[in-house]
Amino acid sequence: MNIKQIAKEAGVSVATVSRVLNHPENVAPATREKIQKIIDQAEYKPNWFAQGLNFNKTKTIGIIVPHILNTMYMEIAKGVEDVALQKGYITFIGNGEMNSNAENSYLQQLEMRRVDGIVIMFTSLEEERLREIEKKGVPIVLIGENKKIEGFNIVRVDCKSGAEKMVKHLVASGHREIALLQGSDPETESMDIYEGYCNVLRENGIEVKKNLVSQVANSIEGGYLGAKKMIASENPDAIFTTSDEIAYGAMDALKDAGVRVPEDVAIAGYGNNRMSNMVEPKLTTAELPYHMMGVYGARLLFDLIEDDGKNKPEPKVITLQSKMKVRKSCGHKERIGEMF
Repeated sequence: MNIKQIAKEAGVSVATVSRVLNHPENVAPATREKIQKIIDQAEYKPNWFAQGLNFNKTKTIGIIVPHILNTMYMEIAKGVEDVALQKGYITFIGNGEMNSNAENSYLQQLEMRRVDGIVIMFTSLEEERLREIEKKGVPIVLIGENKKIEGFNIVRVDCKSGAEKMVKHLVASGHREIALLQGSDPETESMDIYEGYCNVLRENGIEVKKNLVSQVANSIEGGYLGAKKMIASENPDAIFTTSDEIAYGAMDALKDAGVRVPEDVAIAGYGNNRMSNMVEPKLTTAELPYHMMGVYGARLLFDLIEDDGKNKPEPKVITLQSKMKVRKSCGHKERIGEMF
């Protein structure tokens, strides 16, 4: 049975049946129940693509992530997907590889599939390219900052504040020679962490030494090589990293060099990756609200999708805060004392 046959049997128009399927709240209860009963008896399943053509909606959204194997980005994507499922939407996920060419390719594919909106995490694309997609009627929401882009809805974390909390903790623990292994991406967030690091050192009368700051790849390998090079020429008593992955690599490098953590050098990361509570010693880090970033990003996107561009609301910037997790890698003795 198709939608025309259901309409004929119910003695209503095809449009009324469509409203029951898509916006049942707009149909009188008695009529809605009558049509729904026929739909249930016929075990009718609407063609979602045909519905999309009729209502100019495909009930799909796209998500472009920087690295699909990174659990951080998958937690954000899970937040987006949870909201999408509640809305009756399905998601397409593309692996942007922190590369503008790859991201652009996925944008083209998502546009061809007529998705109703797109979430992009830590985009490497230029603002002009995002504007082109938006002008075609596809709303875009950004999660995380990789470069300064204005005029879009965005969910971000106050990385500068988070870094300040962590470095204050290291200083309060008696550390003065605090090195920073700074990931090369995401660029904007990495620079915010650097700014927070410098602020706290200066506030405490500690010189910001260029030789204690090293740019590394945002990976375990980058952390390993960065820490190995750092301790070969410098004697830091603490190392702060802009991601947990960098911290894992740094811990391995110190272990291979016979340097004890935290007895000789304290280590602190950023992110609270799930592995951070499993490595030994357990990693002191700043917990980022990954899932909530996805949830807020999805809500902003659906506000745009459901608005249909009629009201043109002002772009919103939602800024979330991190939480410190103080563990053994900085000398903390008992896990029960973690700061939530």
